[in-house]
Amino acid sequence: MAEVEVEAVVAPGPEAAEVAFADRSRLVEGVRAYGLIVAMWLRSTLAYRASFVMTTVGNFLMTGFDFVTIMLMFSHVDALGGYTLPEIALLYGVSATAFGLCDLLLGSVDRLGQRVRDGTLDTLLVRPVPVLAQVAADRFALRRLGRISQALLVLGYALVTLDIVWTPLKVVLLPVMVLSGAAIFGAVFVAGAAFQFHAQDASEVQNAFTYGGTTLLQYPPSVFARDLVRGVTFIVPLAFVSWLPALYVLGRDYPLDLPRWVAFLPPVVAGGSWVLAGLVWRVGLRSYRSTGS
Repeated sequence: MAEVEVEAVVAPGPEAAEVAFADRSRLVEGVRAYGLIVAMWLRSTLAYRASFVMTTVGNFLMTGFDFVTIMLMFSHVDALGGYTLPEIALLYGVSATAFGLCDLLLGSVDRLGQRVRDGTLDTLLVRPVPVLAQVAADRFALRRLGRISQALLVLGYALVTLDIVWTPLKVVLLPVMVLSGAAIFGAVFVAGAAFQFHAQDASEVQNAFTYGGTTLLQYPPSVFARDLVRGVTFIVPLAFVSWLPALYVLGRDYPLDLPRWVAFLPPVVAGGSWVLAGLVWRVGLRSYRSTGS
């Protein structure tokens, strides 16, 4: 008679459950601490309302010059890389809005290198609050709403001007790609900040992928070399912020002969990017050694 081997299914032990519960508790604690620190900076900012209004308007005008530059280009040409001004306005509006949201919520992490150099990061480590939440909320700048407002105006112009055949899928995809794009930029911000634990003067390297990345996405992929397009698609997935989902909305061909279903991957890419960014952040934080000052 043949023997039948039966594998026992082992349920997760209490240790695994405790670790999962601790991770959830730490996440909730981090979000709560972030909100409290942001509220403190908001009260400080709104105490000087005239200054807040002036800096917000200044931020609006400063970022608006980017699109003015594009408009000046179109005063001499009818198309750029085969794209009209309203089509480029859609690319610009999506990428700039996504980046503006990320910059508002996480833009302060690019100052981590300075904290490492002057030793002020040590004061964050002794507090019973996740370090990332403290770094992200530090000096929360509400004036960055100026960038978001300017980007939304350009996006609104594109949506009104373009002759798009709207479907329920395209309508849903529009806010999804903005939110997913903000999450992808956020993962790049966090990974770049983690790199500053080792290279303390690396903020400009981080800015090349964040501020430089949003400038890159404001123009159509057809004006860039294929190797650059491959890099921002398969290595640093910035193409999922605006290029790939926006080209689906416009009914345009995809770069690199990619299938059309990649337009719906931004939430997946954003989730995977945050997993990697979280691992990189933990490695960087554990490798940190105090300056001793």
